[in-house]
Amino acid sequence: MSRIGKRPVDLPSGVSAAVSGQTIEVKGPKGTRSFTATDDVTLNVEDNVVTIVPRGKSKRARQQWGMSRTVVANLVTGVTAGFKKELEIQGVGYRAQMQGNTLKLNLGLSHDVDYVAPEGVTVTAPKQTQIVVEGIDEQQVGQVAAEIRAWRKPEPYKGKGIRYKGEFIFRKEGKKK
Repeated sequence: MSRIGKRPVDLPSGVSAAVSGQTIEVKGPKGTRSFTATDDVTLNVEDNVVTIVPRGKSKRARQQWGMSRTVVANLVTGVTAGFKKELEIQGVGYRAQMQGNTLKLNLGLSHDVDYVAPEGVTVTAPKQTQIVVEGIDEQQVGQVAAEIRAWRKPEPYKGKGIRYKGEFIFRKEGKKK
């Protein structure tokens, strides 16, 4: 039995959810998000509580049960608080700055990298060595952060590159004479 799937998702004040068929639409102060569940689960909304119930005892129904509950919980979190990823830039001469909707990255390449933030995601650079990615869709926020990080991943010898805030980089010693 799914320990995650059994727990109901509470809707805070200011958030409403509507189910039509297998699609749930969650509206909140930051926007509207929707999710279409598979036919293996049933979605119910009663008294500001969303419950997910599996249809049958198959392995797929049990898998979809916990996954669907987590996705609905992320929808509620997204429309209330939103999601945020912070990146740090380390390295001499490495920096970031915003120009309108474009993030300009100077990462020691022969050219500057221009990254245009997709719709629904806000990218800011409060400092030259810090990037903040925010939005209501957790998957999209993580994808944008990963795409920015992919331009210069942290290397293990000096630790230079773009890393997530708090990320530990395993350091190597290097050659000895």
